[in-house]
Amino acid sequence: MAEDVRSILDELIRERGEDYSSLSRLIGRNPAYIQQFIKRGTPRRLSEEDRARIAAYLRVPEDRLGGRSTSSASMPPAAAQDGGLRAVPRIEVRASAGAGGIADIEERGRPFAFDPALLREIGARPTSQLSVIRVSGDSMEPTLRDRDDILVDLSVTTPAPDAIHVLSLDDLLMVKRLVRDGDRWIVRSDNPAYVDIDDFDPAALRIIGRVLWCGRKL
Repeated sequence: MAEDVRSILDELIRERGEDYSSLSRLIGRNPAYIQQFIKRGTPRRLSEEDRARIAAYLRVPEDRLGGRSTSSASMPPAAAQDGGLRAVPRIEVRASAGAGGIADIEERGRPFAFDPALLREIGARPTSQLSVIRVSGDSMEPTLRDRDDILVDLSVTTPAPDAIHVLSLDDLLMVKRLVRDGDRWIVRSDNPAYVDIDDFDPAALRIIGRVLWCGRKL
């Protein structure tokens, strides 16, 4: 039965366009937890709370994942509230809209939950690798402000004209607009007080992802 649960969960993850690490963070576990459960059989079984939360999130009866059938009314509150949403991990390091920050994008915090319909509307594909990053600095004002949260598609690693990207330039992480000028790229801020960055080695430019959405506290 445990092997069936692992196969069913693996299939559901693929069908929903999810990934192991996001689902792991949804239940407050380390990023490799679900992958280890499915591929290595560790842990042998999901806890009742983890199973209920995952079932609610994936919108399937709990008994499909080896538990008893239950309604959303008897699920843990967080599980009932998360049903139908996609967990997107937060990268705690700030992408600078100023001078730049060290390009370390591995430190992760609590995930955001997004409506899949909204993700489709803003152009996120089912295979997108999404993360939320917090902006630091004012160089992208008025488009992006200091401490805005931006949704980044990390599967986009090639530049697009006039799009806003999170990028690494000489090992500095920043969020900027990329503008095409002939056969070269210009790194541009939306705030006119900041000058263009155009004198750099193209090999030093690395696209981390494309910005799809932003949110802010009013």
